Amino acid sequence: MKKKEPSLEQIERCFAQIDAIEPEEPTPEDLAAFAAAEAEDPAGMPTLEEFNTQINGHSGKLSLRIPKELHRQLAQDAKANGVSLNQYALYKLAR
Repeated sequence: MKKKEPSLEQIERCFAQIDAIEPEEPTPEDLAAFAAAEAEDPAGMPTLEEFNTQINGHSGKLSLRIPKELHRQLAQDAKANGVSLNQYALYKLAR
């Protein structure tokens, strides 16, 4: 059985709940650990994402500029199909 993706409304509710949570303040121990980690990190060291891109050749990310009307239509179609815009665009590109 294929798992159905959450609706836009469900996602928005989850983000609203997350946004309502008060952020925690780091403890002095946390701050000391962050400082120690930064001190050990060489400036020229790539991030994990950069490293994976170097190894795999592609990051899996693609940024496109499209007309606003096309963006609106794709977003509406994605919502009507109960999927994210990203999933819907991937489906359309793969066809």
